[in-house]
Amino acid sequence: MTEAGLLVDTATIRDRLHARGLRWTPQRRALVEVLAETAGHVTGAELIGRCRAVDPTTTPSTVYRTLDVLEELGIVRHGHGADGREEFHVLPDSEHGHLYCRACGGTREIEADDAAAFVAVIEARHGFAVDLSHVTVVGRCAICLGAASD
Repeated sequence: MTEAGLLVDTATIRDRLHARGLRWTPQRRALVEVLAETAGHVTGAELIGRCRAVDPTTTPSTVYRTLDVLEELGIVRHGHGADGREEFHVLPDSEHGHLYCRACGGTREIEADDAAAFVAVIEARHGFAVDLSHVTVVGRCAICLGAASD
């Protein structure tokens, strides 16, 4: 956490954007401020809405282009939900996938250790390196399974 209790340090991000030859525009600042107050996963559409609440001139293209750069800098990671929409995670502690309950819509994270056997089988049998952040397993959570058996 930074001194203001935020998850990201806006001054550091501003400097890193400048180092890449990018300007620190009001729209980029709005996005970084919104991300600084965001924990967990958020969709691009949600980010655009939050940014427009801070700066109504924010455009979707600026948000998505800036998110691409922030991902290259390791500030955010993107993945895809069960419905295919892109989701962003601010400063993830570790690579992880997701479990999605098709009954209640709940989601949970799959830590790399929990997915290790699955990833190892895919790599061994197919020679394929898995990007766990893009893995979403769809099924039914324990609560919904229990409700269905009652």
